[in-house]
Amino acid sequence: MDEDLYREVPEEDLSHLEDERVDIPEHRSNRADLPDSLYRIKVEPYNETFHATFEGELKAGDKVMAPTRYGRELCTVLGHVMHPMYVRPEDVVHIERLASAADLERRAADEEKERKAFAICQEKIKVRNLPMKLVFAHYLPDDSKVLFFFSADSRVDFRDLVKDLVAVFKMRIELRQIGVRDEARVVGGCGVCGRVLCCNGVNDKLVPVSIKMAKDQNLSLNSLKISGPCGRLLCCLAYEYGFYKEARRSMPSEGVRIPYDGTVLRVLEVNVPAGRLRLSGEDGRYLEVGAERFEQRDGRWVLLDEAGS
Repeated sequence: MDEDLYREVPEEDLSHLEDERVDIPEHRSNRADLPDSLYRIKVEPYNETFHATFEGELKAGDKVMAPTRYGRELCTVLGHVMHPMYVRPEDVVHIERLASAADLERRAADEEKERKAFAICQEKIKVRNLPMKLVFAHYLPDDSKVLFFFSADSRVDFRDLVKDLVAVFKMRIELRQIGVRDEARVVGGCGVCGRVLCCNGVNDKLVPVSIKMAKDQNLSLNSLKISGPCGRLLCCLAYEYGFYKEARRSMPSEGVRIPYDGTVLRVLEVNVPAGRLRLSGEDGRYLEVGAERFEQRDGRWVLLDEAGS
């Protein structure tokens, strides 16, 4: 017998895959506190969405001018928000106006300028030998400044780089360091499921993902299987976590022992999506039963017979 098959494999340290906690609203939005006309808009260059209001009717695909964290931007209307979930009134921006033909022409011209600015900045980074990865360059519509977004493993002293760029562009320069998830959101790509990355094509407002979410879903704690191209835990782990968390309240966990029919059954496996549990008895029996047959009485789990008693 090969004894290597029975050796205990040390648990992989996956802490580096987890996200840092961020401030997320804990309570659902009160519709009465929000504008009647609420839209979701997106800034295409860095693929970030905002909630906005407008005195007029808009439809999905409309181009509008609205304030963002970096300044006034050309945004795309994604649609009307009918049932807001976690929207704070102070985060809602006001759309200034519909974009004009001149705005669209300017944006097209800026895209070409951004490609050239990216190449120039990348060359300056190489010359300075800075430990940073340039992600993209972005011109604000009023041409007041150029934003350069980059990722890095630690803080970078880019003061000399800014001087180099100011000498070339003769305008305000701003460098912004973003995280690996933000980089994936901007660049996009294909996930292990074969679909576009969730952060890029589904929702840019994702909650932090933790190892506990993977454990509660009985997933293999293998970093290659539960991490995405960004090197962090898969965004989709957070999608079904709420369902698993709620569903597990109505069924015992693995390892729980339950007296039944003259023996003691031990829960071997819990299939949450199917609502089925596998149990083994001290008398050698193996059972597979539905979650609806379990009930808690005086803090203990009880397995009901098929008649429900």
